[in-house]
Amino acid sequence: MEGPGAGASAFHRGPKAKGFMKEERTSSAHRAARLGVLDSAERPLVTPSLLNCDFARMTEELDALRGAGAVAVHLDVMDGHFVPNLSYGPPVIADWRARTDFPFDTHLMISDPARYLDDFVRAGADVVIVHIEAVPEPISLLRRIRASGCQASLALNPPTPLAAIEPFLDELDAVLVMSVMPGFGGQAFEGAVLEKVRALRTARPDLRISIDGGINPTTAGEATAAGATQLVAGSAVFRNDGNYAASLAELVQGARRGSPRGVGSVPRAEPTSLE
Repeated sequence: MEGPGAGASAFHRGPKAKGFMKEERTSSAHRAARLGVLDSAERPLVTPSLLNCDFARMTEELDALRGAGAVAVHLDVMDGHFVPNLSYGPPVIADWRARTDFPFDTHLMISDPARYLDDFVRAGADVVIVHIEAVPEPISLLRRIRASGCQASLALNPPTPLAAIEPFLDELDAVLVMSVMPGFGGQAFEGAVLEKVRALRTARPDLRISIDGGINPTTAGEATAAGATQLVAGSAVFRNDGNYAASLAELVQGARRGSPRGVGSVPRAEPTSLE
């Protein structure tokens, strides 16, 4: 595992002219419009993880996802410290923001998200997801995220109990339930986490619940049956034949088999304790 220094270098702002010059796509009005698209999207929603795409062909990849029917994309930011892998930081996200108006569902798998929050906001993030394991007392950070115009989400790893985020639900726009340990793609789905999804859905009927890890047409149905409304998928979307439209359609079809009445409506229930 690499040390904290690796994460710091990954998030260096880089040249200003290249990093954050596309002000028209990082303005509050444009961010609000993108979040409106995300909030109004039909559920269940599949958000492709860009970690699995071809970084050398990002414009083509983003255009292909748009043509395939994607509504938003998921960004996996890893610092080599909180997780044993290293991906990309704000300068890369800023470059992608200049190429697309997709809502960016930005998953910060990093040890010190508060330190870098402003950089990710300036880069064009729309939803900022931080880990409860990295920030056990996240209220001030969640409020900073919302004050920036972004939506705030907490992620929790498979071993982490749902009670860890219960005190903070009123500060959240969404929750990301990890169905694998973060840091690497292609892992097997951990079905035990669906109990957390069910409990969360019962407690908060209107909350956007996302699930990430091992999602395929079969596990997508299991996740939506438990109450998930957003599915993060990587290898199941970016398959070898390049037919993203077919892979997204298969995932959505699988997800709808699990959701109530075959559509994206959210189960209704009276709020209860998560304990």
